[in-house]
Amino acid sequence: MFVFSGNSRRISLFFFWLCFPDRLPLSIRVFLEAAIRNCDGFYTTEGDVENILDWQQQQDKAEVPFTPARVLLQDFTGIPAMVDLAAMRDAVAKHGEDPSLVNPKCPTDLIVDHSLQIDFSKCAIQNAPNPGGGESATPSLAPPRSVPSRLPSRGGSHCGGQQGSCSKAACSDPPASSGGRPAAVQQIENTPLLCPFHLKPVSETETAVKNQEMELIRNKERLQFFKWCSKAFKNVNVVPPDVGAVHQVNLEYLSRVAQVSDGVIYPDSVVGTDSHTTMINGLGILGWGVGGIESEAVMLGQPVSLTLPQVVGCKLVGSINPLSTSIDIVLGITKHLRQAGIAGRFVEFFGPGVSQLSAPDRTTIANMCPEYNATVSFFPIDRVTLKHFKKTSEPLSSYMKAVKLFRSYEEPPEDVQYSEVIEINLSSMVPHVSGPKRPQDRVAVSNMKADFQSCLEEKVGFKGFHISKEKQETRVPFLHCGQEYQLVHGSVVIAAVISCTNNCNPSVMLTAGLLAKKAVEAGLTVKPYIRTSLAPGSGMVTHYLNSSGVLPYFSQLGFQVIGYGCATCVGNTAPLPDAVVDAIKQGDLVTCGLLSGNRHFEGRLCDCVRANYLASPPLVVAYAIAGTVGIDFEKEPLGKGGDLGKEVYLSDIWPSREEVQQTEEDTVISSVFKDLRGRMEESKFPKVSKFHVYPKELPAPQSIENAHALLFLGDKVSTDHISPAGSIARASTAAKYLQSRRLTPREFNSYGARRGNDAVMTRGTFASIKLLNRFIGKPSPKTLHIPSGQTLDVFEAADRYQRDGVPLVILAGKEYGSGNSRDWVAKGPYLLGVRAVIAESFEKLHKSQLVGMGIMPLQFLPGQSADSLELSGKERFSIVLPESLSPRQQLTVKTSKGTSFSVTALFDSQIDVIIFQHGGLLRYVAQTFLRSGSQPRAGAAERAPCP
Repeated sequence: MFVFSGNSRRISLFFFWLCFPDRLPLSIRVFLEAAIRNCDGFYTTEGDVENILDWQQQQDKAEVPFTPARVLLQDFTGIPAMVDLAAMRDAVAKHGEDPSLVNPKCPTDLIVDHSLQIDFSKCAIQNAPNPGGGESATPSLAPPRSVPSRLPSRGGSHCGGQQGSCSKAACSDPPASSGGRPAAVQQIENTPLLCPFHLKPVSETETAVKNQEMELIRNKERLQFFKWCSKAFKNVNVVPPDVGAVHQVNLEYLSRVAQVSDGVIYPDSVVGTDSHTTMINGLGILGWGVGGIESEAVMLGQPVSLTLPQVVGCKLVGSINPLSTSIDIVLGITKHLRQAGIAGRFVEFFGPGVSQLSAPDRTTIANMCPEYNATVSFFPIDRVTLKHFKKTSEPLSSYMKAVKLFRSYEEPPEDVQYSEVIEINLSSMVPHVSGPKRPQDRVAVSNMKADFQSCLEEKVGFKGFHISKEKQETRVPFLHCGQEYQLVHGSVVIAAVISCTNNCNPSVMLTAGLLAKKAVEAGLTVKPYIRTSLAPGSGMVTHYLNSSGVLPYFSQLGFQVIGYGCATCVGNTAPLPDAVVDAIKQGDLVTCGLLSGNRHFEGRLCDCVRANYLASPPLVVAYAIAGTVGIDFEKEPLGKGGDLGKEVYLSDIWPSREEVQQTEEDTVISSVFKDLRGRMEESKFPKVSKFHVYPKELPAPQSIENAHALLFLGDKVSTDHISPAGSIARASTAAKYLQSRRLTPREFNSYGARRGNDAVMTRGTFASIKLLNRFIGKPSPKTLHIPSGQTLDVFEAADRYQRDGVPLVILAGKEYGSGNSRDWVAKGPYLLGVRAVIAESFEKLHKSQLVGMGIMPLQFLPGQSADSLELSGKERFSIVLPESLSPRQQLTVKTSKGTSFSVTALFDSQIDVIIFQHGGLLRYVAQTFLRSGSQPRAGAAERAPCP
């Protein structure tokens, strides 16, 4: 059964492992297996294997390599990776080497799932099919508010034909002619749109196909480039759009309990550029998120290097409350682990409570580990896992047991030693929502009304909005589709049911569907001005919602399927009706968005929606029906239903746990996976022309002399602040550039879709309207150009500094770089001329990305900050680099006012030092390739410091 290609040393190490890892956490055993299998004396040495075996003594000390089985990319991070590979081919060709040798060595899957925007929802077109988002540049460009004539119609009026009718702009009848229509709309209506992947007409109907059509129009060139990549590069598999979200496809199609390659069986493992990669740990597959730069190194055959982690054992006990959903369990565990302070560590679950969790339950829990700053949350493979993989054969089960990666909760517990053990009682979990600005701010549903009221009164901060008491009762009337409504503080204006990441669990979506069914049957409705949407993580979700009979009830409440891909979570929500926006502004109202995703930072969903809450899908539906978050579900009715106007309470329509489980058993069966596999197998990629990219030379790092601070930032600057992913604002520097290239606002698209364009992405760096720069004193994408005293856009200031030959640094507070992983959060600052970031603390992944781009992450000494050192930010800063750098070395920063202070250079390993000394990871890989003339393979000497 065990086949190892290699020398006797590796075989002896393998049998040594079989005798001694019983006390090792199972997640560390995956490291051990990979180290033994890849022990070649170069990347992985016997010393690395011995350090892993001696994990108890070496945790947090020894640096070890890990070679994953595969790499996972989503399209926003995948396109710069593919562009970099194409550029590397061109650079290699210029040096006389064969460019076709540059291919990913590690199998790589790229899923196109982040391009979808919600142009159409409910029963008609609700806004202009606008690639850039926002209102039309001129009134004459407004598109017709009708279903494209070439698409099959299922009847029904545009307003009032069903529950949850369309917006005001959609109330008019379809125009008789197409005069004055935008070119994009005329193309939809008058030409058969061909999918760039399949070169076939799109055949699906209704809302989803309309959104897909706009996605294909906006991203045609980018999709054709991906198609070229799938043909040009070996070991690259591209999953076309409209198949599913990256983490969902990973769970349903790409994952395996074990991989088989060249006669070798080994555990599946993955690193991915999506923050939700950690979901896969719920299936006993070790995986976590990395930056785009790190993923490229793995693609080219280099292992991930990390310090041997501490492993926290999380013992689950007690029984699950029948009224709690999986999201309640997820957020409950998130709260416990966040309070435990386990940043940067592995979490491994065990205990009798684990056996109560289904495989989807485990993946929802594993998904949230970035929210409490753990690296992974690992559920070892057991009978539940194997049952989930219905086609798993007995030899596979035997293999996992033989290599001691299988756990049975029916047998006596294993004597596994952990760095620390935390016990969590599942019976203590009650329904919660999270918000109004951060996912960690959990609010019990029973206390939601009172908590929102306190948020109105509190000073502006992570929860407060500071609304004066006399304005807290403000009511603003407005007209929508000829009917008058009122908005107040707490009114719900966005309600998005999303079934990816922490809500991919079928039981949660079925609970929401059954709730919708009971609500419709009770005569309840959702107000038509609320921007409702249903974004399934994949076609599998639509399949089981339809099979269970609840999908039509979703639709009747206004929650229609809008397509497959990331939408509301990444800020791709369609603009709210003008009347709603005007009412919000008139009353300075704190209105609310509800979504069942796990990203809702302030301003991310919509600029004018200030309070946003994460909630389970059934609670999203419930709050949408209520129309406000200011409701006590136990004491107040959702509304009045039926002809008799009977008050209906949430308890009247909440489905029982038994009902949900029975529905899940009857509908969520193995057949739901067949559709996804079938769609994957149909993907064809026709031949296209060659693609050339010319790289820019990267200078080697040098000491920093007389640098200015580009920005002076506070705490918790997120990757959304550094590199926005939403629509390109029309007043932004990026928009000005696109207009100079003769693009119209309708062609701007989003920052995420433009990640292959350095000119756009550099101008989009620090372009968030929520960026609070202390030089400016208010949220704005601007900064102070210190020599002139002028306030400029960040890009314009940086460009002026670069023309004058002035290096730049950034001053920041705690948790710099928190949030989603994006390679442009490091590439953008680098191209702006930033040489170092000096902060009180860094998000670990972003710190690694800075190193990968040759930017120094420098941390103030404990207890020190820019304020304690009395820095104004207007000083000049000089940082002398020694000839020989070492990990965690202290450096001295001198200022122009004659003071100095010490900082710690956050190079965690010697590999970090080597990468930085080469000017970044890509340059290091390219230079290694050119030295060897083949795929990069680092020798022992290359693991030592550079001379």
